[in-house]
Parts: sequence; structure tokens; C-alpha cells
Amino acid sequence: MNPHTTPAATETPATETAPVIPLPLTTARALTATGALLSAASTFLSWTWTTRFPGNLTVNGYPGGLQLLTLTGALLTLAYALTSWNIPGLRWLNPAGSHNATALLATATFATTWYTLITIAVQLGGLANLEPGGYAAALATLLTLLGALALPLDRRTEDTTPDTGHPETTTRTRALARTVLRTIRPGRTNRQPPPPRPLPPWAEILVIAAAFGIALGIVTYGIGTAYGELFTGFLLLAGFGAAGLARAGLLGRLTALTAKHRTPTVTAAFVAAALFPLTQDTDQYTLIAVNILIFSTVALGLNVVVGLAGLLDLGYVAFLGVGAYTAALVSGTTASTLDVRFPFWAAVLTGAAASLVFGVVIGAPTLRLRGDYLAIVTLGFGEIFRITVGNLNGESGPSLTNGPNGIPNIPDLVLFGYSFGETHHLGGITLNPFANYYLLMLLFTVIVVLVFSRAGNSRIGRAWIAIREDETAATAMGINGFRLKLLAFALGATLAGLAGTVQAHVAYTVVPEQYVFAGPVPPNSAFLLAAVILGGMGTISGPLLGAALLYLIPAKLQFLQDYQLLAFGAALILLMRFRPEGLIPNRRRQLEFHDGTTAGSTLTHAEATTP
Repeated sequence: MNPHTTPAATETPATETAPVIPLPLTTARALTATGALLSAASTFLSWTWTTRFPGNLTVNGYPGGLQLLTLTGALLTLAYALTSWNIPGLRWLNPAGSHNATALLATATFATTWYTLITIAVQLGGLANLEPGGYAAALATLLTLLGALALPLDRRTEDTTPDTGHPETTTRTRALARTVLRTIRPGRTNRQPPPPRPLPPWAEILVIAAAFGIALGIVTYGIGTAYGELFTGFLLLAGFGAAGLARAGLLGRLTALTAKHRTPTVTAAFVAAALFPLTQDTDQYTLIAVNILIFSTVALGLNVVVGLAGLLDLGYVAFLGVGAYTAALVSGTTASTLDVRFPFWAAVLTGAAASLVFGVVIGAPTLRLRGDYLAIVTLGFGEIFRITVGNLNGESGPSLTNGPNGIPNIPDLVLFGYSFGETHHLGGITLNPFANYYLLMLLFTVIVVLVFSRAGNSRIGRAWIAIREDETAATAMGINGFRLKLLAFALGATLAGLAGTVQAHVAYTVVPEQYVFAGPVPPNSAFLLAAVILGGMGTISGPLLGAALLYLIPAKLQFLQDYQLLAFGAALILLMRFRPEGLIPNRRRQLEFHDGTTAGSTLTHAEATTP
């Protein structure tokens, strides 16, 4: 050890509660509440004079378009600002008693409003297109943010300054660095919210049902946003808002309730998801939801391979293609070279079995490789599959897949006399064609979730995790690494093939270009892997959320078509820097990336020390 090392060089990261802007607490509270109230009032004024900007922000008297998002953020900020006065009836909003929630909600309102105003100026050609209401909204949201930053916030004081070997210089440098970090670096203390007031079981179940109902409304609004600017504002508000609710402790309490009542939680989640198509008047957004479920199911299958077993597979989309092509060939379409027509259940089993066979055939000779070598081999398999199905056209190879033209005109599914391609009226409920496929894919997603959950909690799942952590140590403990990796590869391929059978009928055609390694439109291998990493490897809800975001964002932000992959790469870099464990990580991976005492960790001290 360097003899000149000071005690500060080895101290553990710490946090403190202090304002970023030094103002009296009473002034900060009043400034935040007043700014939030003015921000809400500014949404009732016109922000621009022309209707050329979508959402019609030209009307005085009621908000529209992106103004509704600012209004929502301002009201939430006002509510959380009022909790700092311990007003009865509002304390439940902030059980942790953290002002960071207020600051994050103020940031959400500020970001959404300023994004809207900047977009108006850019799209319409200058600040002259802003009305006084727009300037009022900008100043009010800025005032709100400044007031929130003057509240006592949990902030990091971690000292990462290198030792220069000179005690005096090192001490001065560390003091300056600590001051800078104390000023600009947010964090979180291990504050424990007080235990919630006991509720009867029926009331707790009602809270869970209400939470899923609100979630359904938020998701429906996000999917149904009519233009890219509105969806971007929705993402800003939802992202910062979710972080704020997490810092307030509300999401933690909801998680505890769902863990306590698992059966009602699963039932509420399934009912909320099943009600989605009933909220839609057309098939436009239901089709997006169907594709999200397909993408999510395939991502969850990849999570078996990557998240549980730790095998880097860069050609996983090929197994989706195997299932889709198999289902298309046995569907009875006139474009198929096989003169057969299987019923749906047989087509599903055939597609899953074909993917299983390909998984075993590819995995058996390659799974003795590790790391980058395995990744290169799987990448090659994905490209070989795409090139092969493009050449099986009767000229470059046997006549099987019609080459680059693919297999079109795949007929609608018919199950027990129920045609999925027709509109059905069940009582007072109308189910359009894509609503039928949505409910079918939702059932498949539930099946895949059950398989993943059971496999991950079994002896085999624990063996997969042991292989992922250290294959050499797992082998020394008697685990047959090759056999279990082959089982993970085969199970993941089967789940992808299962989703591929439905994808073929939803898209009505399959072509080789759908199964590339990387491209602007998911699903492809790069997007699937990113969905698993973004959401959180080894979890169930993580890949579902990651896949939903990665499918919905390109579908909504089509005006960024030329810069989509650039933005995608930048987002991944930021994610790996600030949250490498994913958006919804499991406890094990949080412990891998964060010490239980760090300010950035979302684990409490008790959780960190629990085996």
C-alpha cells in the first residue's frame, strides 16, 4: 500500500441529504409548489399560433396534445411537493419521505415541456412561432425544477480521486472533488420507509387491481399516441415519473403486495392484458401489440440461453425463422411446395419441433466453445439460415422456400371452427382479426412465462446459473456443463419456434429479410439480445419490458428512421454506463454490479446481506 494513502482514499462510498441550490427549506417548498401550479395553469394557454404543429396547441381554455403531458407532470409534482408539509391524506404518496421523487417529477415536467417548445421552434422555423403561453410554460417549469433542486436531496459524495502520492496535494484534490460530486451527483441513501398501515386482504387485492388498471391505461395511451412528438413526450414523462415513484417508495410497496398475493397479481395482470384489444377501435394498434407479444416471447426464450445459462447467442432469430417457415409450409397455402395442410395445433407442434431439432443440431457440435467463439459460431448460423432459405428456390438449390420471394398468402388460423381472420361478436364484445391473434399470442406468452419460471426455479435452472457464473467451478461440483447448455439451447430454440408459428400467420408471409442479424426493424438478433440486456437478464418482466420498448419506439418514431440505429447505440452505451444490470434486474445481478452500500444501489442493507 502506498504510505501516503489517506483514509479518504479507502473509505466506502457515502451519501448525504443536502440541496443542490442553497435555499431555505420553506422557500424551496413554496417555490416548487408555486412553480408546479403555474406550470399546470400554463397548459390552458396557447403555446403556438398555428395548427401545423400536431396536437393543436393554439387553443386557450383547455390543454391538448403534449400540453396534457405537462399538466399531468405538473399536478404530480404539486402533489409530491405538498407531501413535504405532511398534509394528511397525501403521506401515502411518499412513504420513503425522499425529496428526490419531487425533483424527478419536476425534471419530467421540465423535460416534456421544453422538448415540446424546442420541437415547435425547430419544426416551424424559429422562436417566433411560440405564443406567450409557451414562454410562460418554459419559465414555470424551470422555476419548479429550481425549487425542487433546492429541497434536501439524497446525493452521492463518493470519492474516486486517484492518489497522487503527495499528502497535501491529494487532500486538497479530494476535498475539491468531494465538493464537486456533492454538488452534481445524485444518489440514494438506504432510508427505510416506515411499515405500511395494515390493510385487510381484500383491500390489498383492490390496490393491486387498481395498479394494473392504471398500468393498462398508461400502456394504452402510449401505444395509441398518434404522432412521434407525442410519444417522445410520453416517454420522457413516463421514464422520469417511474423513477420518481420508485424513489418515493411506492413501487417498492406495490412489489411487496404483489409478492404477498401472487395468484391475484397474476390474475390481474392477465385480465389487464386481455382487456387491451377492447380499448381499441381499429386494428392499427392491436397489430403493434401482437408484434410486441411475439417479440417479447422470443426475447424471453433468448433469456433462457443468455440470462440463465450465460451463452451469448447472436443468431437466435434464426430459430424464430425456422418455426415461421415450418408453419408456413404446412399451412396449406398455394405458395407452399408441400401439399399438406395441418390443423393449427399440429402446425404449432411441427414448428416447435423443427426449431428444437435445429437447436440440437447446431448446439451439439458448438456448445463446447465458450465466450466470443460461441458468439461467432451462432452469428454464422443465423447468416447461414437466412442465405439458405433465400437460395431454396429451385434454381440455386431445391425448391422449398421460394427463395427471396418467400411464402406469401398464408391462410388465417382456424381453431375449433373459430376463424382468427374474421370479426366476431361475443355478446356485446367485438373482436377484430388482430384482436383474435393478440389473445392467442397472449396465451402463448403466458405458456412461455410459465415454462421460464418453472425452469429457472428448478434444479436445472440453478445449474444453468452456476454455469453462467463460473463453468469451471460448476463442472468441478459435478454439473454436466455440456448437457445442460445443450438443454438450454434446445429449450430456447423451441420457445422461439413456438412464437414463429404465430408470426407467420399474423404477417401472412415469411421472407428471408425478416431474419437478419441487425436492422432498423425488430425482431432481429441484435434487437433481441438488446431487449434481454435492456430489460434485465434472468428475469421475466425485464425482457418483456425491453422487447416492448424496442419494438414500440421504432414503430412510433419513424421520423428518426435515418438515425434510428445511431440513437439505439447511444441508448445502449448510456444504459451500460449508468444501469448495467438492466431496467428490471434481479437481486443477484444487482449485487454483481453494485455494492450493497453504494448510493446508486437500489438494494437496502438488509437485502445486501441476505444470502
